[in-house]
Amino acid sequence: MTSPENPVDPEEVTPESEVAAEESAAVPAEPGEAADAEAVEEAAPDKEAELTADLQRVTAEYANYRKRTARDVVDARAAGKAFVVGELLVVLDDLDRARNHGDLEAGPLKSVSDKLDGVLKALGLESFGEVGDEFDPAIHEAVQHEGDGADPVLGAVLRQGYQIDGKVIRNAMVAVTDRPADAQGESAQDET
Repeated sequence: MTSPENPVDPEEVTPESEVAAEESAAVPAEPGEAADAEAVEEAAPDKEAELTADLQRVTAEYANYRKRTARDVVDARAAGKAFVVGELLVVLDDLDRARNHGDLEAGPLKSVSDKLDGVLKALGLESFGEVGDEFDPAIHEAVQHEGDGADPVLGAVLRQGYQIDGKVIRNAMVAVTDRPADAQGESAQDET
């Protein structure tokens, strides 16, 4: 029993339990237990190497994940930008038609057109497909062809083509003709 003067229960600590504890400490370990301790000591460096390799692998996986995620964010932004600009191309076409008709020489529509052109150029939008350019089926959509096709060039641009950062947003719709004979002679002279 415990009392305020003696906080330890006398039944918990007995001289017999003290002797048993001393004997168990004094008894030498069995030979199998000593071998187990040595095996644990030998396995420790192997376990350390294994854990180090696991840590390096997880660290490399995380670094690759971060790179892949950053690349995915850049790709998603580029795809979003290309989508929005692609949707605005019809407005740009209408403004080009108005410019060709003479409606954008002055006034508020001219300033809107100039601002839109500036914003789209800042986003990296570039037009392609000028009369006289060499025909490239990867970026030009031919809707008409005149001649035998020996040296095709753009004879007329029916709809401007656009690209952002080298990626084609919309192919140019063109009429294809053969390069005029005098231009073929000039290009042959340029090559020599």
